[in-house]
This record gives sequence, structure tokens and C-alpha cells, in this order.
Amino acid sequence: MASSFTLGPKFNEKLKDLLEGESSPSPQLFEQLEALKDQPAMSFKTARKLQKLLQENGYPVYLHELLEDSTLYLPKVELPPRNPELVARLEKIKAKLANEEYMRITRNVNPQEINNHGTLADFGRQVRSVKAVVITVFNFLITVVAAFACAYMGSQYVFTETAARIISAVIAASVVGLAELYVLVRTMEGDLGDL
Repeated sequence: MASSFTLGPKFNEKLKDLLEGESSPSPQLFEQLEALKDQPAMSFKTARKLQKLLQENGYPVYLHELLEDSTLYLPKVELPPRNPELVARLEKIKAKLANEEYMRITRNVNPQEINNHGTLADFGRQVRSVKAVVITVFNFLITVVAAFACAYMGSQYVFTETAARIISAVIAASVVGLAELYVLVRTMEGDLGDL
């Protein structure tokens, strides 16, 4: 905490003017000014005394004018050396916290999955899954196309116009397609239910 001023050149000039001026200061003020002449700093207490003496002797110089270019003297703070035991203990705690953080982050990582990732067994499983989906879609398309063809060919005995035959074939293919989708969804639902 600041307890004194570092005196500036303006203060030293005013001090010379007061000491060498025409009117001689009182002995008490003269002693105080002489003591400040060689000092680079002045305490707050001395500044208050100087202000009081200047007012008592009727000088038109105010203290704030004297201290205008002065700065607060802030002593350098010296930190005590750190205890080596405390430093070692803090390092252990930091290492422990870092390890706990790492374990928390990697808690859900399974190293066995990482090692098996990209193996031929995994590739084969993916191929079988894709193969099953492709077969299901192909089967659905063949069933709908066959239902359309069957209804179109079979409706020639009922309808003589082509437009009526196509409409009846589309209706029959739609009904078969919806039935096929219903069965597909129920099968998928059963497969998912087993999981």
C-alpha cells in the first residue's frame, strides 16, 4: 500500500523558491523544508505537516500545486518463497484431476471395438445386412410388377378397353404392394423386438 510520494522536479523548484525567497519562513517550516530538500520521497504525514505549516505562515502555495508532478511511491511486493512440500502436493493433485478428467472422457470408449473396427468379419456383417435389404426391395418390386402384369392380362376377358385394363391393373398392383409393405413392416417390427 502506498505510504509516500516520489517527489517531482516541480516540487524541488517550488521548494528552492520558498527557501531562497524574500520572506523567510518560520524556523519550524525552514527545518521541514531543509529536510525535504535532499529526499527523493515524502511521506503522507510529512505532506500533511507541510500543508499545515504553509497555511499557518500564509504562503499562497498550496500542497496540491507542489505535488502536481509527483507520483505515489509503491514499494515492490516481495512474495515469500513457496513451500516445496506444498508445490509437490499441488502437482500430485493436478495430475490426479487430469487423470480423472481423462477417465471421465474416455469412459464410454471400448478398446475391443476399436481393434475390431475395419476387420473382414465386420465387413462381412455389413455386406450381409446390405444384401438382405437389396433382396427385400427386389422382392417387393418383382411382386408389384407381377401383380400388375397378372391383373392386366387377366382383365382382358372382362374389359375390352385398354384404359380400363390399366386402371384395374394399377389398383390390383397397389393392393398387393400395400399388403407386401404390411408384411414387411410386421417382419421388421418382429426383428427389432428381438433386440
